Amino acid sequence: MRVAYGLIGSNYLNAARQKALWATIDSMKIESHAYRVPEGASVKLRKWATIAQPVYKSKRQCRKLLESHVQQLSSLQEAHYAANRYALLLIFQGMDAAGKDGAIRHVMSGINPQGCQVTSFKAPSAAELEHDFLWRSTRALPPRGYIGIFNRSYYEEVLIVRVHPKILRTELVDSSLHASSKVWEGRYASIVDFERHLQRNGTQVVKFFLHLSKEEQRQRFLARIDEPQKNWKFSVADIREREYWQEYTRAYEECLSATSTDIAPWYIVPADDKASARLIVSQVILDTLSALGSSYPAIDARQRRELRAVRRRLMK
Repeated sequence: MRVAYGLIGSNYLNAARQKALWATIDSMKIESHAYRVPEGASVKLRKWATIAQPVYKSKRQCRKLLESHVQQLSSLQEAHYAANRYALLLIFQGMDAAGKDGAIRHVMSGINPQGCQVTSFKAPSAAELEHDFLWRSTRALPPRGYIGIFNRSYYEEVLIVRVHPKILRTELVDSSLHASSKVWEGRYASIVDFERHLQRNGTQVVKFFLHLSKEEQRQRFLARIDEPQKNWKFSVADIREREYWQEYTRAYEECLSATSTDIAPWYIVPADDKASARLIVSQVILDTLSALGSSYPAIDARQRRELRAVRRRLMK
């Protein structure tokens, strides 16, 4: 039986304050299903908003809502970790500057690092290129009781690789197959099979596409140039990739259509407003963890007697 741990920040609110914050969410419920891509749907991103309908009335309420979500996530994660029955894998994808890092940092700010692991996937190494395209992701999967976060993921293999098919040559795949789409259809099938395998074996997969408009990306790139504290975020490579906006849009549309399933759904999150995006992401995670139904392990009569005996010794 896994021993539950204390959560960072779990006691900084008094009971009355916490109760009031948790009640706030009921007054402005975010409906997760509104952002979910149904299995078999044909996605056209122009039909999906990049700016959400208002999910908060003021900046003050937004802070309270996110604070409430973070507190609830902390409580649910503690039970999730203690139960040690399931793993939860959260995948974040999006165009450059879509806000993946910020969403992870703010939404998961109350999560105890002991029960969470974040993996950011960059260009594959030489060793990783010697294996199939799912291999390096498999090595980073979260164990039972943990929340795993992929900042980018194996989905890059049907996104950036599709936009730049020459990359296939480094993976020892014939890039001439790009025109026939056989590579992508095969990879979609492999991904769906992989995620079904994970679900059958206790890992729940939830995927977020942070849907950013091209104009909002332009504004965020300008901020990275104009604001000294953001200069480190800017990369000339991001500007080069921006030239392939339409190609990436088509790649995402086909990917989302082919790989959103009932057991491993995609959520298209409007990302032009970072605050709204974070609230939507946190609500989806809350709903997912709640649905897992994790609870603290019950102790049997023998363990209860042992606890009583230890308590008597400590009271002497």
